[in-house]
Amino acid sequence: MSHPIAAVSTGSQISAIGILRMSGDGCIAAAEKVFTANHKPLSQAPDRKLVLGSLHDKDGRVIDQCMAVVSRSPHSYTGEDTVEFHCHGSPAVLAAGLEALYLAGCKPAQRGEFTKRSFLNGKLKLTQAEAVIDLIEADTADSAANAAGQVGGVLERKLAPVYNDLADLCSHFHAVLDYPDEDIEDFGLVNYSANLRADAKALYALLQTYGQGRILRQGVAAAIVGRPNVGKSSLLNALAGYDRVIVTDIPGTTRDTVEETVMLGNTRLRLIDTAGIRETADAVEALGVQRSKAAAEDADLVLFVCDGSQALTQEDQDIMDLCLEHENAIALINKSDLETAVTPDQLPFTTVIPICAKTGEGLDLLADTVEEMFRGQAPCDGSILTNARQYDACRRAYEALLRAMQALQLGLTPDAALTDVEEAMEAMGEVTGGTVREDITARIFQRFCVGK
Repeated sequence: MSHPIAAVSTGSQISAIGILRMSGDGCIAAAEKVFTANHKPLSQAPDRKLVLGSLHDKDGRVIDQCMAVVSRSPHSYTGEDTVEFHCHGSPAVLAAGLEALYLAGCKPAQRGEFTKRSFLNGKLKLTQAEAVIDLIEADTADSAANAAGQVGGVLERKLAPVYNDLADLCSHFHAVLDYPDEDIEDFGLVNYSANLRADAKALYALLQTYGQGRILRQGVAAAIVGRPNVGKSSLLNALAGYDRVIVTDIPGTTRDTVEETVMLGNTRLRLIDTAGIRETADAVEALGVQRSKAAAEDADLVLFVCDGSQALTQEDQDIMDLCLEHENAIALINKSDLETAVTPDQLPFTTVIPICAKTGEGLDLLADTVEEMFRGQAPCDGSILTNARQYDACRRAYEALLRAMQALQLGLTPDAALTDVEEAMEAMGEVTGGTVREDITARIFQRFCVGK
């Protein structure tokens, strides 16, 4: 067991309920010093049953009537003794209660320390622990469902058969090598070729989900491009729901990329409003145009905007050529409330939507189109890779298996192929936490807030 820690786990804002959380050896005794149960001492309370009582500050004054719940080792979130006080959500009450717990022997919890202890005590695999923060930060139902699945161990269960296959292969080889006099079936790497192919195929299928997972976690990066004064900033403001960007009739008002995250229907968009693309002698505006082109190249989606009340220009054509090089591009004919000078058949895009950024006309159709365009094939049940670190480790494991199979085809000795198999196992261990380095673990839990 480790020293007791304490933290507010519900933030610093006024709320109906606020929670003080403790974990570690001695936390129950520390909790008893600041909490008086109405019937019997907290140390005698049954596990996971709410107990009513009084919370005291450092001077012994009653500052709240609240509930306490004890979970004893090993049947707790962290695997240690834990106590929670469910208080009224006054920041002053929580701060006073926390100060009293520090004086009673608890130390301040670090970022993510409760979940880190859960991982170190074997209550969670690393995939599950990382998914906890994804679940906290989830802002769509799909991202929450996938994170919840990973907290439940879905990703771990997908990787386990592959890892176990490779472990069986290596253990058989080393058993024959180390114990030649024992009655052990002769090792033949060729007998494992089908297993290696199946394992590589499973990792490849998992890697293919990362594109969907990245968008699920980060949202769709959508660059709004077009020549000056076609309504790009007005579109961003309409989607954001407030005046995020200055809108004027003066061309070149937007001189740099402006980003805003919005929910468009069921899709999270990271909108990038860009400077109007045109030839200009203004050095500052020219730099903005360069950034606009770079944003369009790097985005997941390009939204080309033209002014539907004016005939298309050569600038429009040049920008369309740039957009059509992108895999995902949608053309928006803005200002549909004015007399039309541009028709959809004039734009060489697969998807063309008339809109009015001023009134919101056409934005529902845009939301449906974007959702359909980025709807993934894999179910959001926890089996999707959403984490760049996990993706990199799985990629290295897959490439190591490819090398092992190539060694097998070339007829190399088993130990040459097994070097790559063991490298694949080590990379997979970085995903589950079996071989992850301490510095990587520290960075992972730095993503968490205090109290989780």
